[in-house]
Amino acid sequence: MKTSKILCPSIANLPINGDYADHISEIDESGIDIFHLDIMDGMFVPNFGLSIREIDFIRSKTKKLLDCHMMIMQPHRYIELLADHGIDIIYIHPESELIPTETLDKIRNLNKQPGIVINPSTALETVKDMLSIVDWVMIMGVNPGYAGRDYLPYITPKAKAFHDYRIKNNLSYKLVLDGGADAKVISDLYHNCGIEGYVLGKQLFFFQDKPYKNCVDYIRSI
Repeated sequence: MKTSKILCPSIANLPINGDYADHISEIDESGIDIFHLDIMDGMFVPNFGLSIREIDFIRSKTKKLLDCHMMIMQPHRYIELLADHGIDIIYIHPESELIPTETLDKIRNLNKQPGIVINPSTALETVKDMLSIVDWVMIMGVNPGYAGRDYLPYITPKAKAFHDYRIKNNLSYKLVLDGGADAKVISDLYHNCGIEGYVLGKQLFFFQDKPYKNCVDYIRSI
């Protein structure tokens, strides 16, 4: 039986203005599954992301899961901080740590769900020994650091390879696409490659001139 889509709107797309709280509440009630939060340090990627203050605000407005995509160097320094501020799923880039497995174990020991992020240049072979100790694998469909980029078509066979490896080795990690998730990409990866999770951005969710719930209903239908 095919797993239902896991929808994770990327809150970095929201402008910080007077309507911010209303947007968070509407998103919370739209039928999404996880709030996707990005932290960036300007070093691992050339950009900056959400602050702890914003994370606290979002946490106060929803009981849904919060995930955090850590696009920073040496993320082990901030794992406890994120756990204390209500993050449920913590993703790290293996390349950002000297000993990534130790950081993943630390996340697990804090009773949080560990995940790894697969950059376009990261091969399955280089991370397969970590796949038995994570709950989530996020596959970047774009180079990380900026919103709104187009999907890189050569990611599709890699995405399917992670699904096939999961089946072959009886593993249970969930697969999520981050970046370039338009209707064609979601339909292809969901129906043909076994990818159940999607980080949602400007292509189908934000700035659509219709309620977030309508966006969710459409994405679930494709």
